[in-house]
Amino acid sequence: MLNSSIRYQDDRLYCDAIPVQTIVEQVGTPLYLYSLRRAIENYHQIRDAFAGLGGHVHYSAKANANLSLLRALVSAGAGIDCVSGGEIYKALLAGCAPEQIVFAGVGKSADDLRYAVEHRIGWINIENEAECQVINRLASERGQTARIALRYNPDVSANTISKIATGHSGAKFGLSADAIRSILERQAEFPTLRIQGIHIHIGSQLGDTLATLEAVRSTLTLIAPYHQIRTIDIGGGIPTQYRSEQALPNPAAFASALMPYLGSYDVLIEPGRSIIADAGLVVASVLYTKEHGGQKFVVLDTGMTELMRPALYDAHHEIVPLTRRAGEFETVDVVGPVCETTDSLAHARLLPALSPGDLVALLTAGAYGFVMASTYNARPRPPEVVVDLDGQTWRVARRRETWDDLIAHES
Repeated sequence: MLNSSIRYQDDRLYCDAIPVQTIVEQVGTPLYLYSLRRAIENYHQIRDAFAGLGGHVHYSAKANANLSLLRALVSAGAGIDCVSGGEIYKALLAGCAPEQIVFAGVGKSADDLRYAVEHRIGWINIENEAECQVINRLASERGQTARIALRYNPDVSANTISKIATGHSGAKFGLSADAIRSILERQAEFPTLRIQGIHIHIGSQLGDTLATLEAVRSTLTLIAPYHQIRTIDIGGGIPTQYRSEQALPNPAAFASALMPYLGSYDVLIEPGRSIIADAGLVVASVLYTKEHGGQKFVVLDTGMTELMRPALYDAHHEIVPLTRRAGEFETVDVVGPVCETTDSLAHARLLPALSPGDLVALLTAGAYGFVMASTYNARPRPPEVVVDLDGQTWRVARRRETWDDLIAHES
């Protein structure tokens, strides 16, 4: 969606003060483009909304782990939420203090846990009873302790896409109430673990605050007997608007709803999408158009290898031309070049008439773009370009891959 950073000016699409076409002329397509200014504005909005709860914001690196973005967020005061050893490595490289890093994930390897313990990561969120034993052993070997939060699965169905809901009983995430009670009642078996928090992320792109409140109430009942738990990590889930007609709760709505319940706890929040999604674009060129079977297809040089979300769960992204001009609109399917039927970016979309060589942008594409990209069909991954915080300068933050990169690790 268009906003203060991604907007039209004199019928040309801009990213802050830079015409997007200026970048394309020097870098080519496809490309990822991010406004650091917009990302920091979004971070500030969430931080300020939760200030009354003393909320500590940990940006979820899985949404977009570009180092330039991580550095900007860390400099602005954010911590980082990580789900792998690789993300911890990048967070540290970006300058994040170890105590400001949260390590979550349903299947942490022993090597990743060792790396987290060695670097004294601030929180490790446990999702399996066996993790307690592994972390206890690793910390004991180093004469350390580890601060732990237990991820609770409250069996709550969130108002979101089924494939990104994580808090219901059929999901792989979290621990049951009985499992959490068992761990807390056997704390003496894990002398190096300081179990001080509870984690209740129930899904992404939440359509209302109701499921979050239900999960929080269930959590408070569960932890009431265990007074050592003074931190509640509510995860992410703050939604981003992908369609103009969507009516979604903003960060202030979530903070206001939670205030009566969490005022006496330390609160952690882990937004990712809501910080970077609408600060990013995928820019593409039209390769061809064609008609058959009563449909018109617009074929781009960008597809599921660059933006997996539409193929993965029918996600919607607005598509706009880089140069806005008068003319007729037509209903088209926008597809990519990958040899898969699911390589479709938009179905039956009303767009201005497009021709080969035209440039378009897929909006709200800053989250789950490059991090989900692949080299399927031996397609090198595009560059990541950032417009800096001044809004006036831009740079290639990660270069375009080459065919040589494709075989760099082969023999």
